Amino acid sequence: MERISNERYQEKAALRQASYARKKANATQAKGLIIVHTGRVIFDELNIVLRYDYLPLEEVLEELRSKREMLHVVITGRNAKEELMDMADLVTEMRLIKHPYKAGIKAQRGVEF
Repeated sequence: MERISNERYQEKAALRQASYARKKANATQAKGLIIVHTGRVIFDELNIVLRYDYLPLEEVLEELRSKREMLHVVITGRNAKEELMDMADLVTEMRLIKHPYKAGIKAQRGVEF
């Protein structure tokens, strides 16, 4: 059995709450991992969440399969799972040109985390 730190436990609890909110994607706004607007849902850094198995990939894929028609879903983060890319209509890859960290600006709450 995996031993998890209190911090990791809190992360997993927050992700479960975000997962619940994601299932209620007809809402107009939610805080945290997702941003919900009329007609579109943004899962910021969900690929990272899936990479570290904080949420089961199959659970996310099932929710995407059952989403309401014309709900546009945006998923961000590196190293997207192949199954997720296969399901997507559009997949992009970004490359770094300029980043504030290189100018000495530390990660900012609400932007990088």
